[in-house]
Amino acid sequence: MINFQERYDLLRGEAEDFLGGLFSTGAPYGRLQEAMNYSLLAGGKRVRPVLAMAVCEALDGDRRLALPLGCALELVHTYSLIHDDLPCMDDDDLRRGRPTCHKVYGETMAVLAGDALQGEAFRVIASAGGLTGEQRSDAVLALARACGADGMVAGQVLDMDKLAGDEASARQLCALKTGALLRAAAALGAIAAGASAMERAQAEAFASHVGLAFQVRDDMLDVTADQAELGKPVGSDRAEGKRTFVDLLGLGGCGALVAEETRLAKEAVSAFRHSGFLLALADSLADRRK
Repeated sequence: MINFQERYDLLRGEAEDFLGGLFSTGAPYGRLQEAMNYSLLAGGKRVRPVLAMAVCEALDGDRRLALPLGCALELVHTYSLIHDDLPCMDDDDLRRGRPTCHKVYGETMAVLAGDALQGEAFRVIASAGGLTGEQRSDAVLALARACGADGMVAGQVLDMDKLAGDEASARQLCALKTGALLRAAAALGAIAAGASAMERAQAEAFASHVGLAFQVRDDMLDVTADQAELGKPVGSDRAEGKRTFVDLLGLGGCGALVAEETRLAKEAVSAFRHSGFLLALADSLADRRK
């Protein structure tokens, strides 16, 4: 029987192959695609496409139908990282162990690369094969809600304005900035599987709890991790005056919250016929070291 890590690597590899074939640099404006690929193909966990495919399979669907939908989310996620690193945002020089996009291609090209990745995400969904028109329409709406003014971008506003002053507001920030795209990944997997409204809601609940656990663990790593292992600056949130879950709860409280949210995530999908990989995924994200 294939183990969790082998399965994860298989799904991540399929996402990498899909993403690697999207953008050619042969046009006169090929430097734009170079900048897009520089950040898009820099590695990473590919949690969002993996989650979309895993949810689809857990609901008896064909993961190949969920692959482009999940990869569209990865385009949006990458655009958000490019913009997040800009001097006008977090002003970070390092991402995934190497210079950030604007450090290599300049600020203007980095902004344009992010803009293009967001637009391309919708093209990928709109042209995805094997889905009905209704499924593609539902998928486009799910992505728009996740990355728009009431989703990921709203979370970035709360983050930049340092409005997470207590646990409730920190949870809200997380639900928007981190959780929105993870919930969209679960929703897209359910859409590709032709799941019921109840199944989709259960999958999204899983992603919501996983998203909070993921962010709390991220805040813990910002305090405890080694920069070389993490691949990005540590301690940057505190240096910028942002209050994290560690500030609010302490490391012990954060550990307890990660455990509880992971338990709730697993409970949400326990009724799925093929939930094994999702259960292991929740544990893996809770225990991650980078």
